[in-house]
Amino acid sequence: MTTTRHSLRSLPLAATVLTGILALYIALVALGNITDFGSNQQFVRHVLAMDTTFKDDDLMWRAITNTGVQDAAYVAIIVWETVAALVLLYATWLWIRRDHAPARRMTTYGTLMLMLLFGAGFLAIGGEWFAMWQSEDWNGLDAATRVFLVSGVVLIVAQLTPGDADASRRP
Repeated sequence: MTTTRHSLRSLPLAATVLTGILALYIALVALGNITDFGSNQQFVRHVLAMDTTFKDDDLMWRAITNTGVQDAAYVAIIVWETVAALVLLYATWLWIRRDHAPARRMTTYGTLMLMLLFGAGFLAIGGEWFAMWQSEDWNGLDAATRVFLVSGVVLIVAQLTPGDADASRRP
């Protein structure tokens, strides 16, 4: 019983630290994409154009070669990353304030935003639809998998943390 109580008391600390780390990470990713726009712009352009894949005729009809559409997709990614970073930073602040129920909710929103971007966006759409897995030069599947899994761990820890006011404010 004592071990269980101790574990429950340490979960909010774990959720705070993990949410903060994820917030810092995605904030730095977004900042990097904003301040060094061209680096990952090329990544998005090559993935969408499918110009470094096996160029199978059965798949190439999926390619998007219009640079305006490619750049719009990249800007949408940056905006999504920025909003996710802000949500997770706010969640971290709520964890620090020991406002556990709203902190858990905001952590859930932020982690799900990242899981949608990196899971649905990069793994499914980029990796499979645009055959990113075929590219030796422009393959972001390992990085996307890392972010997806880390986000999932943070989500699980946040969900395990008690969210009611009485449990969250105990010494």
